[in-house]
Amino acid sequence: MKKKRYEKLAEDIAALIHSGVLQAGERAPSIRSACASWNVSPATVFKAYYLLESRGLIQARAKSGYYVLAQPKVVVLTSNTVTTLSKKSAVAVNTPTIVQVSDLVFSLLESVRDRSIVPLGSAFPDPVLFPVQRLAKSAAHALRFVQPETLVTDMPLGVLDLRRQIAQRYALADVLLSPDEVMITTGAMEALNLCLQAVTKPGDYVAIESPAFYASLQVLERLQLKAVEIPVDVQGMDIDLLQQALTQYPVKACWLMSSFQNPTGASLSDAKKQQLVELLTAQQIPLIEDDVYHELYFGNVAPKPVKAFDLEGWVMHCSSFSKCLAPGYRVGWVSAGRFSQQVQRLKLMTTISPSIPAQAALADYLQHGGYDRHLRKLRQHLQQQYQAMVEAIQRHFPADTQISAPDGGYFLWLTLNPAINSLSLFQQALAAGISIAPGPMFSASQQFGHCLRLNYGALALEDIEPAIKRLAGLIESKKLAGAFN
Repeated sequence: MKKKRYEKLAEDIAALIHSGVLQAGERAPSIRSACASWNVSPATVFKAYYLLESRGLIQARAKSGYYVLAQPKVVVLTSNTVTTLSKKSAVAVNTPTIVQVSDLVFSLLESVRDRSIVPLGSAFPDPVLFPVQRLAKSAAHALRFVQPETLVTDMPLGVLDLRRQIAQRYALADVLLSPDEVMITTGAMEALNLCLQAVTKPGDYVAIESPAFYASLQVLERLQLKAVEIPVDVQGMDIDLLQQALTQYPVKACWLMSSFQNPTGASLSDAKKQQLVELLTAQQIPLIEDDVYHELYFGNVAPKPVKAFDLEGWVMHCSSFSKCLAPGYRVGWVSAGRFSQQVQRLKLMTTISPSIPAQAALADYLQHGGYDRHLRKLRQHLQQQYQAMVEAIQRHFPADTQISAPDGGYFLWLTLNPAINSLSLFQQALAAGISIAPGPMFSASQQFGHCLRLNYGALALEDIEPAIKRLAGLIESKKLAGAFN
């Protein structure tokens, strides 16, 4: 796929930085001079500079322009560094695995409940980033106008006003749906569970990412499904290896995160999303798209969901407000395409409906509370936290550390020296008051033993540097002798 002009411009300037033509501390070309030199518009230059900022190459200074940052001694993986994130050459798909990860996951979840623990292993951003008081105001306002009969009639699909708001946001992502094609669920996890149950039975094979979000592994474990692990690199799931897996195993469904994947932060390009849809549609295999981080992109351009390329209803798109607005409300949704009826029936057999007052509160907030303004502030804050954590890791971690370079979300994936055992590091760090998410909890086959996930959105900006310095000290310390293979 042909690169966009801003991507090409960003690559040209990155090449100047990597070659030493532009050095740390020097000012990058001004917007005006870049427009003239590359014959592009100011908008193209701004988008290129946003991209370079997200990759840790330049930094904006108020009323002064953009300046080149010191280059790291650790490697920041970008889309031009095509390697599997485990530093392992992936030439074949692993044998399908019966999943058993729950004990490790429960250990991590227990640790992040302790408020004295530094929550680098948390799955949520800092709660202060959410508009709790404004949501409470929306809840009070909405409940004054709730019609009693809607407490019953809105239960199967969800509050109509909320489904209308969600359908409008789909339209912004080039997905045209009616409100009746959206069903509200108790968080995204219920949506994902229902989708998987609708298209599989115990013993079936499901293609998942590797590494994958541990909750997806827990769902497979509970439903007694076999995981066919498809490697993820900095460009997302390897579609060629997925195609290979489909010829080897009777895969009944594929489950992935298309944007800002947890744990790696990787995103599929539009070209790969199109390729993925064409592959699965041709073989009539449903895709369960977990898109909970969609709104947390850096820069000005939102990613398209895979659902935007789906013409025949094989994509079951799931998302929620838990990561970007209201974690405690547990309100998600699904647009299940041709499988909508099966998913709706399963929901009626289980939870019937999420809280109607919570749905009404969110509908009111989306209409009147300044949702997009909140999202802009949240994205800006997360990008600042991302930059702060990358810089701290570059200063304090060993020189052979590799860091992912996400364009959104709030997770970093670190690949450490192969001699380091991240499970042992998890225990050592926890004893020192820091939680991390060790690599093996993101793999059905317990891979990624020298990798870990860090949450750069969980701490206040000023707390990131001390936490990373402490964690780096543990890795370097002689006390960590037991954490090496």
